Amino acid sequence: MPLFPSSSSINTAFTAPSSKKTENFWIRAPAESKAGIKLYSTDYYLACTVGGIFACGPTHAAVTPLDLVKCRRQVNPILYTGNFQAWRSIIATEGFGGIWTGLGATLVGYSLQGAGKYGCYELFKKKYADIVGEETAHKYRTSLFLVASASAEVIADVFLCPWEAIKVRTQTTIPPFASSVFDGYKKITAVEGVAGLYKGLTPLWARQVPYTMVKFASFERTVEAIYDMLPKEKSEYSMLTQTGVSFLGGYIAGVFCAVISHPSDVMVSKINAEKQPGESIGAAVGRIYGKIGFAGLWNGLPVRIVMIGTLTGLQWLLYDTFKAAVGLPTTGSKK
Repeated sequence: MPLFPSSSSINTAFTAPSSKKTENFWIRAPAESKAGIKLYSTDYYLACTVGGIFACGPTHAAVTPLDLVKCRRQVNPILYTGNFQAWRSIIATEGFGGIWTGLGATLVGYSLQGAGKYGCYELFKKKYADIVGEETAHKYRTSLFLVASASAEVIADVFLCPWEAIKVRTQTTIPPFASSVFDGYKKITAVEGVAGLYKGLTPLWARQVPYTMVKFASFERTVEAIYDMLPKEKSEYSMLTQTGVSFLGGYIAGVFCAVISHPSDVMVSKINAEKQPGESIGAAVGRIYGKIGFAGLWNGLPVRIVMIGTLTGLQWLLYDTFKAAVGLPTTGSKK
């Protein structure tokens, strides 16, 4: 019976050792899921891609009010004194819908990013494991998680970048730069062309690639550690417990993600809001850093820790729930 590497395993060709720790890491599964999806087939990766949309789009959209305040405080630290004061101020001046500024671009952009991130991660993880061989992949599985997730994020960010540019420009201008995601698209391309939607790609990679590497690798190993501490085998726990482990592992991973990627997140917001026409990315970064300094790169970090921790936990919860719903194993579970 082949081994199935859900989010916590790598290669179907591995032979699971008898130790409890390794047994908790690897998952035995039949060649097909309950839904008839053949593992590592086109349908399998398509299911993971859809799961990524389900995990990322709605969750990022749900925290739009937090993201709005975070972006505005990154651009102007003295604009608000706190989250609740910010929301009261925005509602008073822009109406209740004001706290949802950027919702459309967030939903579209992060749905596309989630598709690329999760679908490509599962694909690269399998392909890279096949290249290096089962023993090397198992021994250096953390490195494999890091490389696979980095490769996936590079592709995912190409899908995200245009919508992130619209979102940030809309959220950091008062009154908002655009009335909708499509209005923002038309306004940016009319003045700057399609290239204007990608001027933040390099800093987006600088933010998202380390973020995703930490997100996936720390999640994989955290879930492994959680199951290793529990008294029973994973297969003995209910689906509710297994997805609960996914949420906890995701939240812990999210805290690490927020800290690692925050300086780049601040710079992405600043560049999208303040980059001058004809100015190179390097020149913009140097000018902005000269104005805000090292301390300015950490503006809004506490808000982002709460936001990203919750976001990442919910993403893994939804991803594993979706996989279970279509008959695929959840992270670390036995079929």
